Amino acid sequence: MTRPVTLVEPGTVRLERLLPGPVERVWAYVTEADKRAKWLAGGEWDLRPGGKVRLEFDNNSLSSDKNPPERFKNDAKHEFEGVITRFEPPHVIAHTWTWGDHDTEVTYELTPKGADTLLVITHRRVEGKDTVANVMGGWDVHTGILADLLSGQPPRPFWKTHTEAAEAYAATL
Repeated sequence: MTRPVTLVEPGTVRLERLLPGPVERVWAYVTEADKRAKWLAGGEWDLRPGGKVRLEFDNNSLSSDKNPPERFKNDAKHEFEGVITRFEPPHVIAHTWTWGDHDTEVTYELTPKGADTLLVITHRRVEGKDTVANVMGGWDVHTGILADLLSGQPPRPFWKTHTEAAEAYAATL
């Protein structure tokens, strides 16, 4: 199975996923806390360059799959903060994402493709092979759930899909 996330250089992963459009609809699911909470993480974002970002993950709420693997039992809910570094609505938003003792950076780019929208996510400064594989698996399943929601389908099982994806990505690293 072809996976939508690639390692483009050490510490940088890139996801490309074609989603039902239009761009403005996908933009709302990226930038509005209530919509983003359905596929990625809730939390308010101050939508301007330099604005604060809060990501409040509750991965058990994303699908009917409520059974995280043992290594994530204490990590199903977690929070991160960051700052918006680029803001070009409705096509580009980027923010830092404080991860442990360093900042990573995520850029979301939306491009119209007919009635659809190409979402490209680039996540930079991700450290460690295991973390890279988990981040790749995470973006794969989170954006897969977004695709399901935008298509009117029930969301795929989060933990099962994440585990399978992360293992597949780890095998390629």
